[in-house]
Amino acid sequence: MIALNRLTIRSLFVPARVFMVSAMLVNAGNYLYNLLLSRILGPARFADAAILVTFLLVLSFVAMTLQLTVAKFTGSFEDGRKDTFLSLARKWSLWTGFVIGVLVFVLAESLAGWFQTGSAWMFRIFALGIPIYFLMSVNRGNFQGEQEFLKLSFTYQAEMFSRLLLSLLFLAVLPFGSSELVALGIFCSFIPGLLPYKKLKLSALPKMNISEVAHLKKFLLVTAFYELTQILINNGDLLLVKHFFEAESAGLYASVALIGRGVYFVAWMFVMLLLPEVVQLQRQGKNTNDVLFKHLFNISLLGAAIVLVTYIFPELVISMLFGDAYLEAGNILWKYALASLLFALANIFVYYFLSLDRYVPVLLSGIMGLVQLLAISYWHGSLAAVVHIQLLLMGVLLLLQVWFFFYRNK
Repeated sequence: MIALNRLTIRSLFVPARVFMVSAMLVNAGNYLYNLLLSRILGPARFADAAILVTFLLVLSFVAMTLQLTVAKFTGSFEDGRKDTFLSLARKWSLWTGFVIGVLVFVLAESLAGWFQTGSAWMFRIFALGIPIYFLMSVNRGNFQGEQEFLKLSFTYQAEMFSRLLLSLLFLAVLPFGSSELVALGIFCSFIPGLLPYKKLKLSALPKMNISEVAHLKKFLLVTAFYELTQILINNGDLLLVKHFFEAESAGLYASVALIGRGVYFVAWMFVMLLLPEVVQLQRQGKNTNDVLFKHLFNISLLGAAIVLVTYIFPELVISMLFGDAYLEAGNILWKYALASLLFALANIFVYYFLSLDRYVPVLLSGIMGLVQLLAISYWHGSLAAVVHIQLLLMGVLLLLQVWFFFYRNK
């Protein structure tokens, strides 16, 4: 009996399960961060803060290119060659982060004009942290590929808690504009996110052969293209709304987007577990479909629950989370949540096939991302119209991904 109890306790602390609990806590903390900002700042000023949060999401998708590449290839190398690969990935991350950071810094005034924000310095402060964020993502990719989920959990926790606490502290104490202080909180949170940081033995590292580097670059480019489609689909709508609509309406839409994307954040937890599982099963010559079905079922169940709650109690949800100032957006809440669920399910198929080096789903997602941007650019008469476009296109995208799965397994 005692032995059975010990076995049960150990099973509760399996690293993958700990990561799932940690990921839920991180998502809850990020939600709390946004909710507190919305209440402290109000719809108009929250619209500027939401642009920074959206830029952070865009940055996370770009950095995910490196994280997924490191996660996929970490298990392919042994001993010193693994350190060679990780050293190369870190060099790429720093150079990429430096180039993107310089671009954002230089174009800060133009970005402030296009997004109708009250400050250009918020973009400059944000730009300073971009190289750090890319380096952090390589570190996370190594932990993910090695399935060291406890360390992976810690790095996400450190980033989330420091951003939440420091941002609130800066807003309460420092006498600067709110958008600059939010940017400063985001920048400072990247540094704790680097921990724990793996040290490498840089002396006499063995070199990678040409075929390995070629395969690595191919996967990196395909993943980069896919993450670009993620940016277009998952964040393009909010960026366009901030450009086309007044600050008050953009703030209302940002609140809806935050609630609706709860579905996507739920899916993200399963994606982090999906890729290493699929790669490992494929290497062992085992069937990978069961893993896909398991994650699809879990996401469908949790996502449907979120959609149902937002459909039955839209005003209650918005009032409890954001306050009465945001109630006007209640009529589009459940539709946005449903569109996010359809996108999340389609996303699972894409990551699944990406793990198997199948790239057609990436192309399908890219095409749909461009179509969504063009459609919103032409038809944006109201916030409801923007949401209806996404609902239609994400339904089509999911059907295309399901079709490709059955085509490959016919």
